[in-house]
Amino acid sequence: MQKTKIPKSATLYRTVMADHICPHGLKCKDLLQREGFSVNDQKLKSRENVDELKSRYGVLTVPQVFIEDVRIGGFDDLLRYFGKATSSENDVTYQPIIALFSVASLLALAISWLTLGNIFTVQTVEWFVSVSMVLLGLQKLMDIERFATAFLSYDLLAQRWVRYGYLYPFVEAGAGIMMIVGVFHWISAPAAFVVGAIGAVSVFKAVYIDKQTLRCACVGGDSKVPLGFVSLTENLMMVGMALWMILKY
Repeated sequence: MQKTKIPKSATLYRTVMADHICPHGLKCKDLLQREGFSVNDQKLKSRENVDELKSRYGVLTVPQVFIEDVRIGGFDDLLRYFGKATSSENDVTYQPIIALFSVASLLALAISWLTLGNIFTVQTVEWFVSVSMVLLGLQKLMDIERFATAFLSYDLLAQRWVRYGYLYPFVEAGAGIMMIVGVFHWISAPAAFVVGAIGAVSVFKAVYIDKQTLRCACVGGDSKVPLGFVSLTENLMMVGMALWMILKY
């Protein structure tokens, strides 16, 4: 006779108030269920409930997870318990730039299909570069202050003229938009060439000559992408696109 498998159980204490539902508590519940646990979901519906739990177990935060009456801790602790990687402020990742270039590729293919009836042409490559410029500029504009601060750590012109760090995202996004539409090439091409060339020289000097270990501001000031090949590629793409537009028109 086959034995019935008894589901593993865990107790989760999480904040569920009228004005606040703890997101990490929901993530704990989801992770436990995905790992095959039956969750005893204890909802803390008032500040008094939260304070009482903290006092009872001598903890500073909620949510709190218990497995077989052993306190595991919060969401990060639960990830470690299941042997899953947790990110930290010092981690580096290429995920943002991979996502951005992937979306840019799909958009370029979609535009090519809709306008030319062909999924891949030379124009598709042009749209890929110009869409990438717009998306990269948008990432910087989402928090321009943090971008400018990070940009100052390596860009040669920004270190001499601080306001250039605030101007750069507008030039990059604006030139990309004009290239997508196919207008004002006499503005977009020179602008992209100048900022791209300065950026390429700055990155090359910082990374390959001065051997600095910095974060790339290419996808914004809070980026975890390391400065190096990615940022150099971004700038060389702008230079190449600018030269192509000058020769084309």
